[in-house]
Amino acid sequence: DHCVTEFIRVTDKLLPDHIFYKYCPELHTEGKTLAGTPCFIQLLGGQPSPMAENAHKAFELGAPGIDLNFGCPAKTVNRHDGGATLLKNPERLYQIISAIKNVVPPDYPVTAKVRLGFADKTLVKEIAQAVSDANAHRLTVHARTKMEGYRPPAHWEFIRHMTEVSRIPVVANGDIWSVEEYKKCIEISGCQDVALGRSLIATPDLALQIKNYVLKTQYQPLKWKEVTERFLPLFFQKSLEFRSEKYAVARAKQYLKMLSPGYSEAKELFETFKRISTSHEAYQLFLKTA
Repeated sequence: DHCVTEFIRVTDKLLPDHIFYKYCPELHTEGKTLAGTPCFIQLLGGQPSPMAENAHKAFELGAPGIDLNFGCPAKTVNRHDGGATLLKNPERLYQIISAIKNVVPPDYPVTAKVRLGFADKTLVKEIAQAVSDANAHRLTVHARTKMEGYRPPAHWEFIRHMTEVSRIPVVANGDIWSVEEYKKCIEISGCQDVALGRSLIATPDLALQIKNYVLKTQYQPLKWKEVTERFLPLFFQKSLEFRSEKYAVARAKQYLKMLSPGYSEAKELFETFKRISTSHEAYQLFLKTA
């Protein structure tokens, strides 16, 4: 298991150390979360040389692995030659991954995240082949094109075409909001593993639910009370430690909105929390809610 940071945008130069620590505070704790999970640094860019230079810097700073974002659908990112726009030419994926592999040890994890394509799904095999031929350690596939954004459904069946040509493990991603959807995704995609994004924020213990299903062990999913007692205060505290009070309050509001699909109570708490502006008010509300 591992997790991945938000993407760090790479343009044409080497970024200063503080940028890496800003996006990956886990570098202060040997590249691991408080729970001991390795945290890979995710880079996004379109040019092999600066991507390789910054990947090497992340390696030097102690990141346990590098993940490459070739799937971001944001228009601004795509206009500036980053994210999913690179899927139009799979050879570019090969060039970027190869450049990075040349500057880190052979066994150092370099993984890639892609979509099924940009406007359509005609290049799914070529995309998988390019990443595999460049000797990435793993390929994660969000089962939609760039143009489909996040609109349901996710097309897990197309991931199977990618597993057929890839020599490296392929990980399925997209619309896995429950253990039942995990089971369907594994069956349809042909993958052994999945990656969780928005669903893991909405349901913080979804990965544990899935793991316990796989291991055939008993597990009781988190109740809302446990989320408010454990996760919300910890999330706020860590945001406060690494950024500012203003940032921590804003992120907590964002987190509450993203919890809503998993817990209906989050909507009610958000309505109260959205009027808060200080950390003192936030902690008082957490205590009251718990």
